[in-house]
Amino acid sequence: MIERPVKLACRHVWKIYGPHPQRLLAHGKVPTLDEIRLSEHVGAVRDVSLDVVEGEIFVIMGLSGSGKSTLVRCLSRLIEPTGGEILYDGEDLLKASPSRMIEIRRHRMGMVFQHFALLPHLTVLENVAFPLEVQGMDRLAREARAREVVQLVGLQGREGNYPRQLSGGQQQRVGIARSLAVEPDLWFLDEPFSALDPLIRREMQEEFLRIQRQLKKTIIFITHDFDEAIRLADRIAIMKDGAVVQIATPEELVLAPANDYVAAFTAHVTRAKVVTVGRIVANGQPDGIAGTLSAGARIEDVAEQVVTADAPFAVERDGEVIGHVTPAAVIAVLIGKQT
Repeated sequence: MIERPVKLACRHVWKIYGPHPQRLLAHGKVPTLDEIRLSEHVGAVRDVSLDVVEGEIFVIMGLSGSGKSTLVRCLSRLIEPTGGEILYDGEDLLKASPSRMIEIRRHRMGMVFQHFALLPHLTVLENVAFPLEVQGMDRLAREARAREVVQLVGLQGREGNYPRQLSGGQQQRVGIARSLAVEPDLWFLDEPFSALDPLIRREMQEEFLRIQRQLKKTIIFITHDFDEAIRLADRIAIMKDGAVVQIATPEELVLAPANDYVAAFTAHVTRAKVVTVGRIVANGQPDGIAGTLSAGARIEDVAEQVVTADAPFAVERDGEVIGHVTPAAVIAVLIGKQT
């Protein structure tokens, strides 16, 4: 498998609130949660290190107050970290000047938040074109680009509508289009669908995945909904009390949780939603083959195809056959047997 380059990395990032946060980190100290609390400080982000590779959807999740939103705001320096290192394409953002950070946010980062923050006096097209106007792009060019992304998010024909004339899901599409107008390398989304009704939320997830298949952005996505996380994520970071307790694929989190806290998140997840075909491959040469499946395909998506076939399926990873999968192996996952 080809390794993708790291787009964003953070090393030992802290955000401590209180009267003297720097003192807690002086001389390389790594204070415990109890030490932070006893000193009348709050450890919103504690000693977080992680890598986000190019083109992946990296989901950060945790309960309310776990530090996930604060961490993302530190990564974009909307909040100033207390300590650590944040590397964006190798550049340390904590050493960047305010003007340099403004340039990076305007031209290379896209941000979508739970509250759409659309400008009510501007039309859909004008809202989407607004960040390009801030960049100084001329009207014809910015409107042409805005029309492209409006079409990308499925709002063509609504360009002249105002936010009050749109549904919640349509307003969120405008927010997504506006963040994409600047063609960001790195896309931050902080619980963008949590205010939507369940049916609209699922439609937006599907739309989001469709857009990602086309654009292949590097995405950091915050949610507290594990079903949403496993549907969208390449990898997931679970946070608790400001610290990251595990980073893994959805499958690894469900099958090998690092501790009881992670296990509680995954306890009620249907295994077929996260277990991949590659996890249950068998070796040997079967008498016949019904077809070929990707090792990364999830059992839920291929179960009917495999179970109703009269022969096993070959399983490929990176163009090479690594084994085969049988109907019995798929049924074992469906009925809840351990994998």
